[in-house]
Amino acid sequence: MSKIYFPIIIAMAVAIGLLLGSKLNSSNQNNFLSKSSKRNKLNKLIDFIEREYVDEINTDSIVDLTVNGILENLDPHSVYISRNELQAVTESMKGDFVGIGVNFYMYKDTVAIIKTIKNGPSEKAGIKAGDRLLFADNHQLFNKKLQNDSLFSRLKGERGSTVVITLYRKETNQKLKIKVKRDVIPIKSVDVALKVSGDVGYIKINRFAETTYDEFHEGLMALKKQGIKKIIIDVRDNGGGYLEVAVQIADELLKDKELVVKTINKKGREDKTFATEKGYFEKGEVFVLINENSASASEILAGAIQDNDRGIVVGRRSFGKGLVQREMPLGDGSAVRLTVARYYTPSGRSIQKPYDDKAEGYFNEFEKRFQSGELYEADSIKVADSLKFKTKKGRIVYGGGGITPDVFVPFQAKHGEEATFMIMRSGIVSYFVFEQLDRDRKFFNSLTKEELQKEVTDTDKYLNAFKKYVSDSGILINYSQKEKILKYLYAEFVRQVFDENSYYEIILSEDAMIKKVLEIESEKIE
Repeated sequence: MSKIYFPIIIAMAVAIGLLLGSKLNSSNQNNFLSKSSKRNKLNKLIDFIEREYVDEINTDSIVDLTVNGILENLDPHSVYISRNELQAVTESMKGDFVGIGVNFYMYKDTVAIIKTIKNGPSEKAGIKAGDRLLFADNHQLFNKKLQNDSLFSRLKGERGSTVVITLYRKETNQKLKIKVKRDVIPIKSVDVALKVSGDVGYIKINRFAETTYDEFHEGLMALKKQGIKKIIIDVRDNGGGYLEVAVQIADELLKDKELVVKTINKKGREDKTFATEKGYFEKGEVFVLINENSASASEILAGAIQDNDRGIVVGRRSFGKGLVQREMPLGDGSAVRLTVARYYTPSGRSIQKPYDDKAEGYFNEFEKRFQSGELYEADSIKVADSLKFKTKKGRIVYGGGGITPDVFVPFQAKHGEEATFMIMRSGIVSYFVFEQLDRDRKFFNSLTKEELQKEVTDTDKYLNAFKKYVSDSGILINYSQKEKILKYLYAEFVRQVFDENSYYEIILSEDAMIKKVLEIESEKIE
């Protein structure tokens, strides 16, 4: 909807087996027994609590707290994922799940369909936007405070299995029963691939999952057929994902044997990954868009393009995550995502920012960067002269905390407006538009895009309704940039009535970074 791992017990057992099967001197044995004794404290304490503690205690939750406590002493990216959270994380990174294919939210204690997934099971079965789901088989879905995981479990299932959905269609005042055959539902990691101007294409990547390379390649090939010769790759607000996938995408753009990334693990082993000869876009111009929330795999891609002088990185300094994690199951359905190496860009830069402060401030530097002026002035970006590196052609780049762009584009919201534009990109806009459409879908579905634009933007009717909606939600925002707010509202109406591509065409027409890229291109022509 328009809005995420080292088995300790097994590892210990393996270690014990290897140790006991070796010829050890007594000092090594004593050292091992000492460490083992300390580890056994945890097991003993939990056993004591289970057997003797006066009140009933969920010892599973105590174990979770203990694991989290241990990981808090490591780096900020070594984290524990509980059994309940792991399925959602796995599905997100796998890139699909089995379900009925709907975007929904709980509207007045009822599951309301915002949109069906194109060519998905629900659309094929005849479910429509605006429908309310009442029952999944015999399980009631309304007037209940259902948790999301409980609701999902009713709609998900085995591929090919069926579920009978009882729904209410407000538009025709009908109660219907529709049988839906569950199927694989993709979770898109490439939001859109479209032309933005002339021979310039645009691809937006929201994360690096198992399916991302295939999605990217498909979008790139479609754009090449449309005659694009330049590509904008947007990884703004992309927190990363699989390193290997970022490498695959970089390989489409770099020449054979160009270095993509280097990793070094605890033992000092150095692994270098190079591009191959298979790239499908090794000659066209490349632009990579980044911002303060572009991290990890996004920075690998941007760093590879920058250090090989393959293209231009546009935007604001990236997050600064140069640590590589591996997900390791703990045997009970939970997992730990453990940092196992550091990565370096082709010029040798480690872009991991300091993590002495592992609290909230590490993950949310927005306020700090705002206070320093970095979001508005390139000269305010602090770089360490001692961490100078050179690109393939000898340009100076810096390590020590994120990728500094080649072309800086300031944050567009003025002071006091930051929250407004975060809200305009959030789910609350989607819910507001759904409720407006829900008043008279027949009317809205009869409009062309031009007629819809006039309906939404020619008066303050929808702006005033949105103000009240937001205010009733307990949120205060700044409405000084009225035209931009109306454009976001219109774009969301278009997304729900028409399609995703049209939404992006509207939003990108006002995007400062896209404008900067097109400005760079026009200057070349002149």
